[in-house]
Amino acid sequence: MPTRFIGQGYWEIISRQMSIVTKSQQEKFKNAEITVIGTGGIGGATLEMLARQGVGKLNFVDKDVFDLSNLNRQVMSNLDALGRDKTLVTKEELRKINPYVETNRINQEINEDNVEEIIKGSDILIDAVDNLITRVILTRAANKLNIPYIHGAIHGTAGQITTFTNDTPTYEELFKFPSIGKKLDNNVREDIQKMTRGVPPVIGPVPNIIGCLEAFESFKLITGVGKVTYAPELLSFDLLDLKSFEVLEI
Repeated sequence: MPTRFIGQGYWEIISRQMSIVTKSQQEKFKNAEITVIGTGGIGGATLEMLARQGVGKLNFVDKDVFDLSNLNRQVMSNLDALGRDKTLVTKEELRKINPYVETNRINQEINEDNVEEIIKGSDILIDAVDNLITRVILTRAANKLNIPYIHGAIHGTAGQITTFTNDTPTYEELFKFPSIGKKLDNNVREDIQKMTRGVPPVIGPVPNIIGCLEAFESFKLITGVGKVTYAPELLSFDLLDLKSFEVLEI
């Protein structure tokens, strides 16, 4: 950290939000550990906002490298980052934003064998992926370990977000997956894949809005400020019609 900032520190970075929360509430966030799966369009924005809000520790998981197609939306990407591990670039960028945040990068692909080890100890698990099977793996592990799971997804100009806990319907139940109560064998995975519409089209503002919302839902959940959107409620929108922002009950 440049020497001119020494002594200003953590509380100066987040000083502008201290009329919104009390110091004790912010302390809860300062001591929180959040795991974000994915560091791309949604994940990059989520991680940046969590760091700027002053979270204590961030774990982030991604196995990909940045490429040119990421530049239209992924805030951690730039020309110098092309071909580099997303988690490494993200760690470097977060360090520049808030050096008081502890960061732990995990350059792996999430699967049933490693998911519990990766997310254990987290206060919140955030979904920033675009793969339905991965989401099922995440939500099952979060449910087993009693970790709140914040889901966000986009398609084109539309987005949605909600939060799952052990007191809400599960992700699979809410969206009526064919995998409910079943082992994720090849047949079940094929059934889940049939639900997908392929690689989703995306334009820059949409995943970044979802990422910001996921970060703020985390802030509300940890600090107790405001009302969290829990399943079966779902916040949805389409940026082609700003009047479409609404909370639905599915």
